[in-house]
Amino acid sequence: MSLRGELDEVTAEEMAIIDENSEYMGVPRILLMENAGRSVAEVIEKKRGLVGKKIVIIAGRGNKGGDGFTAARHIACRGGEATVVLIGKGSEIEGEEAKFNWEIIRRMDSTVRIVEIAGMWDLNRVREEVEGADVVVDALVGTGLRGMLREPLLSVVKIINSSKAFKVAIDVPTGVNPSTGEVHGVAVKADVTVTMHKPKRGLKGNEAYTGEVVVADIGAPPEAELIVGPGDVRFTVRRRPPHSKKGDWGRVLIVGGGEQYSGAPALAALAALRGGSDLAVVVAPSSVASSIRSYSPNLIVREVEGARFTPKHVNDVLKLTESFDCVVLGPGIGVSEEAFEAIRHIAGALRAVKKPMVIDADGLKALAGHLDVVEEANAVLTPHSGEFKRLFGVDLQGSWMEKASTVMRAAHASKVTLLVKAHPEDLISDGARVKVNFTGNPAMTVGGTGDVLTGLVASIMSRGDTGFRAAAAAAFICGASGSLAAEEKGYHILATDVIEKIPEVMARFEPWTRGLSKTVERRTL
Repeated sequence: MSLRGELDEVTAEEMAIIDENSEYMGVPRILLMENAGRSVAEVIEKKRGLVGKKIVIIAGRGNKGGDGFTAARHIACRGGEATVVLIGKGSEIEGEEAKFNWEIIRRMDSTVRIVEIAGMWDLNRVREEVEGADVVVDALVGTGLRGMLREPLLSVVKIINSSKAFKVAIDVPTGVNPSTGEVHGVAVKADVTVTMHKPKRGLKGNEAYTGEVVVADIGAPPEAELIVGPGDVRFTVRRRPPHSKKGDWGRVLIVGGGEQYSGAPALAALAALRGGSDLAVVVAPSSVASSIRSYSPNLIVREVEGARFTPKHVNDVLKLTESFDCVVLGPGIGVSEEAFEAIRHIAGALRAVKKPMVIDADGLKALAGHLDVVEEANAVLTPHSGEFKRLFGVDLQGSWMEKASTVMRAAHASKVTLLVKAHPEDLISDGARVKVNFTGNPAMTVGGTGDVLTGLVASIMSRGDTGFRAAAAAAFICGASGSLAAEEKGYHILATDVIEKIPEVMARFEPWTRGLSKTVERRTL
């Protein structure tokens, strides 16, 4: 089971994650765009030659257009007659990298011609440019395509298809959904598609539109697929519509607490709230319910009678779970066999209805020797290295890649998602994929940070994300929050300090922001 190359093809979203994680590793997006444009020029040179050839790049205003601008520069440098036809105005170009490359070709006015198409009334100019071309390059719309093409793009695609020139599509032919392969209406029919880093899933079976598919190496590190980075977090943080109401952004139920422990379920619930869930409710034995309530007025606590969870509580707890989007099992339940039996019954029932759940702490002890209870469940298990050995009988040893391979095999065998706190890295796998998170610091060995992580995983799952994606994003957020707390307080932080930094980290991933501040330290692999 190989770690490298497990992604033989990628969706548009996965490619966006790889791009952002590459930047996090120190490879700037401008370099990825440079390599993409150069690769397009090289493919054209190989297929048709460049010297003396009229090559028309039909460009949009986004990143695919930026790839086209870069390709035009390389084509001109190699003796080609490059013309860029921009569908729109230069002032409307989006993205810093595309703007940067646009400004370069604007200064190349002796070797690169530029034609700006302001609207439908200018489409005859597109026809005129395309008519005499040897090669037409589709740099219109790439992995950002959503739904059907609209004018003027619809007419521009028809003009490209009517040309007798050799046609090259950048990344994905305009009009082909990069993730699903669907074509709504029309799409560019290319002779060659130069796709970046990995084939896009939507290219498969679409040879009528893609022609030959050439995969270009743009310098995205292989580790950008393996590490957890900002890209993994960004797609779990969504803009909230103005009409949102209570409960729309996730409801989490924490089944926890017992004779000795009241803090663990409280920390998990508070982390779920700070992670963005609208509601986090703790159901706990009556012996500790008041203690849990005392931690914060933000906590809602439901009681079951007794000092600890027992099988007699199962039906009452299951009835409660019906109103929640994700259920956490285990924080602070204790190690009595009665509590273990109750947790196994609840987990089995939740598995049957595919209810998302996160199992941690004492809940994991309940599963030792009983992993069949959660097999194929919509569940994330969050063991540390010792708990992992107890569950799977395997020591985590060797490099982080060797440990990741071990975790991946265990997840594959048990058919659940694992988030293993191996220190200094977190290892996440659903059995088909694996990710490694490096955020965090030694101060986070303090008690309670595992409960914070559990609450974050549940919070993200409660909004509909898969266990794999939620576990990866939560690990990054938790570690980054711990680093911010340690930066402020040194190695004397508490789990509550980590919770208070969660909003600061997540705010950097709101849809209207981009990137991380320097205080979230990059980890060199």
